[in-house]
Amino acid sequence: MSDSNAKRLERYKRLIEISRDLASTLDLDLLLNRILVAARDIAEAGAASILLYDSAARQLYFQAATNMDPMMRGLVVPMDSIAGWIVTNRQPLRIDDVHKDTRYFKNVAKTVSLDTKNIIGVPLITKDKVIGVMEVLNKEQGEFNEIDEDLLSVLGAQAAIAIENTRLFQQSDLIAEFVHELRTPLASLSTATYLLLRPEISREQSDQIIANIHSETLRLSALASSFLDLARLESGRVHFQKSSFPVLPLLEECKTVMQPKADETRVAIELVVPSDLPSVEGDRDKLKQVVLNLISNAIKYNRPDGKVTVSAARDEKAWQVSVADTGHGIPEEAINNLFQKFYRVKGMETKVAGTGLGLSICKQIIVGHGGRIEVKSKLGEGTAFTFFIPSQ
Repeated sequence: MSDSNAKRLERYKRLIEISRDLASTLDLDLLLNRILVAARDIAEAGAASILLYDSAARQLYFQAATNMDPMMRGLVVPMDSIAGWIVTNRQPLRIDDVHKDTRYFKNVAKTVSLDTKNIIGVPLITKDKVIGVMEVLNKEQGEFNEIDEDLLSVLGAQAAIAIENTRLFQQSDLIAEFVHELRTPLASLSTATYLLLRPEISREQSDQIIANIHSETLRLSALASSFLDLARLESGRVHFQKSSFPVLPLLEECKTVMQPKADETRVAIELVVPSDLPSVEGDRDKLKQVVLNLISNAIKYNRPDGKVTVSAARDEKAWQVSVADTGHGIPEEAINNLFQKFYRVKGMETKVAGTGLGLSICKQIIVGHGGRIEVKSKLGEGTAFTFFIPSQ
């Protein structure tokens, strides 16, 4: 057997192994990473990316790449691009020099600082529906050929099935949790409306029931809004708008917004931020959402006459923002569950209003910035949430 045939056989063996491996996970991010590494290795190339197609919105957006800045996730790619052509025509495409092709979308190269030379893309099709595009960039030696196209087409067919199955599983799982959470406020509303129809209900009782209906309606609205936020973040459809901005004004805005709520329970909010702190790079609105949520929790779970301290710092590796309270603290057994969807600390469900989604949303936003979020708590003393964003 010649060296070229032996090498081709090895690539086919690798493809069989990968196809078997793709069916072993229902974690979308893990699955996409496995597909990307496999595509890059099989095609003997420098990088690979996956774009998903939203047929309802007729939009194509970046979901994952071997060399992708986390904030690039959700970036919309025009349909007159190379990937858009592949979706529209449902066919593979090989381009030897992207700079000579008017369909080349240069914004991607600028975002990831990657000099793309040549490219091969295959459609991801399952059940006669295009769900996206898999692209492989920069052949290590020479140009992409027919063998590369055949191998990637087979991998793409397997990947499409695996991606669709994983997305359906995640959607059904999230919807099941959401429907379960709806049952409690809906049951309260049903009981309240039934009582309002009773002739023996007094005006005072009626007013109280109407107040309860209003409260549950607001809770349902908050739950629906949070659920949609989380669903968009988990699906990768949210594109972060990166900019450079000073930290102190952002934290001052958050304090101003939350001050009336803090005043209700006589909780003080203190900012501890160095005046010479340089600007941070990230999505200002999304990071503001995180800080507001953490301060809101710090107020809700604090003691009367308590204190919330918001601090910020930066070292060589990362920015960090911390929100600490002087509340009752969180039991150790609950800490590992805090970022799970719909999780509420035992004993607090009826005492403090909430959807159980806020911290899940915070984590998704921070992870989307390539960072992490941590929590430290001590019973009787308080809790501190700290998130870290990689510094540029």
